[in-house]
Amino acid sequence: MPSTICKQIMAELKKLGNPQTKKTYMRHGAPEPVFGVKMGDLKPIQKRIKKDYELALELFDTGNSDAQYLAGLIADETKMTKRDLNRWVREASWYMISDFAVAWAASESPHAFDLALKWIESKRERTASAGWCTLSSYLSITPDEEIDMEAIEDLLARVVDEIHEERNEVRHVMNGFVIATGSFVKPLKAEALNVAEKIGVVQVDHGDTACKTPLASEYIKKVAKMGRTGKKRKAARC
Repeated sequence: MPSTICKQIMAELKKLGNPQTKKTYMRHGAPEPVFGVKMGDLKPIQKRIKKDYELALELFDTGNSDAQYLAGLIADETKMTKRDLNRWVREASWYMISDFAVAWAASESPHAFDLALKWIESKRERTASAGWCTLSSYLSITPDEEIDMEAIEDLLARVVDEIHEERNEVRHVMNGFVIATGSFVKPLKAEALNVAEKIGVVQVDHGDTACKTPLASEYIKKVAKMGRTGKKRKAARC
């Protein structure tokens, strides 16, 4: 039985739902139930709640896309268990939940690297995709001295060998992993750029959307030109 606060949040999300936003989300793959709450409208709720482990679990369990996204934003990464995160990645309603909300929460948890390496081996496309996204977010917030550079180098080599034969969503996020490495891990910038140039254009079917898969080499060079290579984020969730 949902708690009173969970019911209140769900009622608030329903009021914030926007028909056009819902239509956009569904065109990108969101299934029902979804209210269509704009990301910007979730921020005040996130700011008000801050972090709440139990509420995050309750909201995710509703199966509602907006609630699941909010759950990822307010999850207390210090309390999230591997079991919680494994369940979330299985039950994520679409890629915006698995690749963003779940991957962000996972990347900030103590289980980030272990779970990411497990997930990228999954036969389930969405889980594998979430694994690569978790790795990218992990690199964006983790000090270089805490990163297993050899393991990341091995993953970069794997991208070269496998990206063009991988599944659609996975191709896109593997490309993102190369960008993340070249942008956030200064010691591996040259190697990531070399990998980006080797893989070249990555073909991804984004369906009836305006989304595109960027050319990794250009992106890494752009970040370097701005003098931001190696600049870490304070948090993965945004």
